[in-house]
Amino acid sequence: MEKYVGGADKIGRIVLGLALLSLFYFLDGSNAKYFGLIGIVPLGTAFLGFCPLYPMMKINTLKKKLGGK
Repeated sequence: MEKYVGGADKIGRIVLGLALLSLFYFLDGSNAKYFGLIGIVPLGTAFLGFCPLYPMMKINTLKKKLGGK
C-alpha cells in the first residue's frame, strides 16, 4: 500500500478527526452521538498515510525524498 498523505494534509486530518470524535461526547441523542464516530476515518487515514480516494483522483500530498524510493 503506497502512501499518499503528506505533512500538512496529515495534520489537518488529525485535527478534523479529533474534532469529529469529540462530538461523540458532546452531542445528545442516540443517533447524534454516532455522527462523532465519523472522526475515526480521517484519523485512520492520517496514521496509515493512505486515503483510498487519492489514487483514484491522482492526488499525492506526500513529498518524495530526492534520490530515494
